[in-house]
Amino acid sequence: MARVVIMGGGVSGHTAATFAKKWLGSKHEVVVVTPNSLWNWIPSNIWVGVGQMSKEDVTFALEPVYKKAGIDYRQAKAISIHPEGSETQGKPFITIEYTGQNKTGKSEELTYDYLINATGPKLNFAATPGLGDANGLGEHTVSVCTADHASHASHELKKIFEKAKTSKQKVLVGTGHGMCTCQGAAFEYIFNIEHEAKKAGVRDNIDITWISNESFLGDFGMGGMHLNVGGYTASSKIFAESLYSERNLNWIIGAHVNKVEAGKAHYEKLDGTMGVQEFDFAMLIPPFAGVGLKAYDKTGADITETLFAPNGFLKVDANYAAGAYENWKASDWPRTLQNPTYHNIFAVGIAFAPPHPISKPMSSPNGTAITPTPPRTGMPSAMMGKAVAHSIVDMINGASQPTHTACMAEMGAACVASAGKGLFSGTAAAMTVYPVVPDFEKYPGVGRDIKMTTGEIGLAGHWIKHFLHFAFIWKAQLKPGWTLIPE
Repeated sequence: MARVVIMGGGVSGHTAATFAKKWLGSKHEVVVVTPNSLWNWIPSNIWVGVGQMSKEDVTFALEPVYKKAGIDYRQAKAISIHPEGSETQGKPFITIEYTGQNKTGKSEELTYDYLINATGPKLNFAATPGLGDANGLGEHTVSVCTADHASHASHELKKIFEKAKTSKQKVLVGTGHGMCTCQGAAFEYIFNIEHEAKKAGVRDNIDITWISNESFLGDFGMGGMHLNVGGYTASSKIFAESLYSERNLNWIIGAHVNKVEAGKAHYEKLDGTMGVQEFDFAMLIPPFAGVGLKAYDKTGADITETLFAPNGFLKVDANYAAGAYENWKASDWPRTLQNPTYHNIFAVGIAFAPPHPISKPMSSPNGTAITPTPPRTGMPSAMMGKAVAHSIVDMINGASQPTHTACMAEMGAACVASAGKGLFSGTAAAMTVYPVVPDFEKYPGVGRDIKMTTGEIGLAGHWIKHFLHFAFIWKAQLKPGWTLIPE
């Protein structure tokens, strides 16, 4: 009997675990180790953050779902990986520390035959002084990265709307560091704030500003894109600038927020100038880092640098020696997501170390890096989880190497970005991109297939996003027909 251990129960880890168990059946073990007791459909957190949904609408308890599926669930935090075992334990194992299930604080060595790192990111609020505490509930800014963060953000936003009935208020939304990713979540949130302010009748009294490390609006950490919009080709820069202008939103781009104080965000721009943006309410996405896992060989020697990149993400079959931007190729990106040193270890979603950014790296004259890091969430994350699960199942059944791939330079993705919630007043930007990582050798000039890279905004997009909210929660709960719903 083989044991597959998945560290992390988010989109990629949950997808990997549920498919692995479905395909392996009762002959083999599937174990999920995650510190969270709840599963969170993160794309809907932005609606929680403006009071249009509750935490209960976007989460559900993991334990009963895993129990029904026959998956061994451990509410625990992974601490370290021992890919060679130890002098007293012959099999590879991970050390875990329980955070629930009446075992809080207890540690355990959990052996594995195959290991998937799906831990996601550490929300590195500490990278920017004053941005927030470890829980994202700092006194100066709010976050929508988790359901709890979003609930807190909604509470604070209501105060701003109340104050806006009698006085001008300043709202700031965007990224809280020069190396952030997830511009998309902040993009959705700023438009939902604007939409809700109109509904509340206070829009004229709220000044809303976007601040981002993107070198241009519409970069999204993907180097921007050319979109097929209604039969015409338009750049994502024009697409985004039009949306911001239509909603009367201000923007500060190419900015690294280096310090946050009460009511003030200090930033440095790509041209080296410094600035301060005042606010009454600010939602700034923190930068991501690896969760801090350590690795040891069988003698107990630290091999963390062998297994992980300096940013804490796990090394996979990527080209980490690509060098300068001019040398970057689509083929640098991993295909099997297998660790090159320990072939029974894989990483999916945000947990894998990308070979380099997608957007062109930039820095200020002062040497400050101001470049979006590549997004690895949502649809691509789930596709990775399913592909790796399939490979491991085949390897358990006799395959000598991974049989399935999930390369971001070979896959497309769809995104429905909310610009305001409402049955008849809501809008969303529905976008597709193929491939996620541009391939300039295959698609000279633009890097992507124009026919398959599209963008439209309207009420229909909102209905699609609202439907997907329920569809993906249904899928994650393993309800009838769950396998028919695509990743």
